Amino acid sequence: MITRPRPSDADEPTGVIAFSGLMLAAAGILQVLQGVAAIAQDQVLASGPKQSLQMDVTTWGWVHVGLGALAVLVAVGILLNQAGAAGAGILVAAAGCVVNFLFLPYYPWWALTLIVTNLLVVWALSLQLDPVHR
Repeated sequence: MITRPRPSDADEPTGVIAFSGLMLAAAGILQVLQGVAAIAQDQVLASGPKQSLQMDVTTWGWVHVGLGALAVLVAVGILLNQAGAAGAGILVAAAGCVVNFLFLPYYPWWALTLIVTNLLVVWALSLQLDPVHR
């Protein structure tokens, strides 16, 4: 009987790391979709009580596509338990929060959803990096 060697427990991601990696990947995919939508529909018409404002969001779209792609790559590193991936994930998720906060005037509900998702990723990765919770 041929048996495969089991990977050690250090090679398998814990539940918190798996959660944060999957959530960061989901946030990255949603961020890419948000960027593609902003590039495709680059003219946004915002109207207030006494004025209308037409804005071009093409640049924001490319920022979201780039950050989303980076988030997916870091998420793969997190799921593979790569050294430094958790720290990079915190930085990418924090950058996602900032970018989506600045994008609130254009698509508020979508941006809020991604802010909350990125905050969950920061929380989960912070738990993993905290030596008390290991």
